This record gives sequence, C-alpha cells and structure tokens, in this order.
Amino acid sequence: MNLLSTLLLDSIIAGVASTGFAVLFNVPAKTLPFCAFTSFLGYITHLVLLHLNLSPVVATFFASLIIGIVATIWSTKYSVPRPAYTVASILPMFPGKYAYLTIMALLEMSSKGISHELTTSFIQNSLTVVSIVGAISLGLVLPSLYFIRHDRPVI
Repeated sequence: MNLLSTLLLDSIIAGVASTGFAVLFNVPAKTLPFCAFTSFLGYITHLVLLHLNLSPVVATFFASLIIGIVATIWSTKYSVPRPAYTVASILPMFPGKYAYLTIMALLEMSSKGISHELTTSFIQNSLTVVSIVGAISLGLVLPSLYFIRHDRPVI
C-alpha cells in the first residue's frame, strides 16, 4: 500500500473507533457522524505531522487543536456540549504504546531489580506520556478559551 492509502485507512479506522467510544459513552446518536469525522481529521493530521518528522508531542498538540476547533464550532452551531465531540474523538490518539512501555519498565524493575536501562526507559516513556496528555489537554482547551473570550466584550 502506498502512503496515502495507509494514512486514509488508519484515519478511517480511528473514526470507527471513536464512534464505538461515543456509543459506549452514550453520546447522542445525531452526533456520531460528527465524532467520526472529527476523529478522522485529528488522526490524519497527527499521522501527516508524524510523517513530516515532527515529534509525537507536537503532532498530537496540533491534531487535538484541530479537534478542539471543530468541536467548538459544532457545539455552538448544533447546541451540543463540546465533550460530546471531543472525548470520543481524542481517544484514538492516546499514547497507549508509551504508557504500555512505562508500565512494562516499572514491572521489570519490580521483578528484576533496578538497572540503568530500565530506569532510563521508564523515565523517557513516562515523560512522553505526560507530555502527550498535556498536549492533548492544551490542544482541546485553547480553542474553547479563544472562542469564549472572543465572543464576550472586554470589561
């Protein structure tokens, strides 16, 4: 498969996964296509930025910023709370690989003893997880802060 078809297929799968999470979280049925599309946009942005050799933290920030902007616009347009779009849409970008590697390093330190390699792996992966989760949070919050502040007069 070429790069474009791989990116599209992965993004479509992310959209389907976010729809499943949205159903699990009991999101209104009328918002399910919007959740899938928002996740598709965010995930394809994430993959393209990773392909351009940006760090996972920066790629996740910009992808979650796209999700936050689209969700903020749709939430005001359709009078649906913003988390109905964002929570399910952001979950496919959660840093599961790095969280897994962090826990595995911690468990190996517990069973085999502390070594320099395991400590380095634990610290690097845990910092990556914290950075990516922070980037997700910041990317989702900034658009709503801007639009809320932009619509109100400054007193």
